[in-house]
Amino acid sequence: MTQNEMILNHLQQWGKINPLQALKDYGCFRLSDRIFNLRKEGYIIVTERKKNGVKGNTFAEYHYKGNINQPKTPK
Repeated sequence: MTQNEMILNHLQQWGKINPLQALKDYGCFRLSDRIFNLRKEGYIIVTERKKNGVKGNTFAEYHYKGNINQPKTPK
């Protein structure tokens, strides 16, 4: 299974991921590149900037919103 597939599965199951999770769970050092590739494939992933409470540094948290190719279900 590729890193793209592992990251996508994680997003579909949990709804979000951050770089520390990606490194720890999947050995992925370049999460932003994996997200870029998934977006090119038609997946809707939103970036939310978070602040680290300890030092005030910021990091990206990615939220899965679906697939552009999925048919929308009527409400």
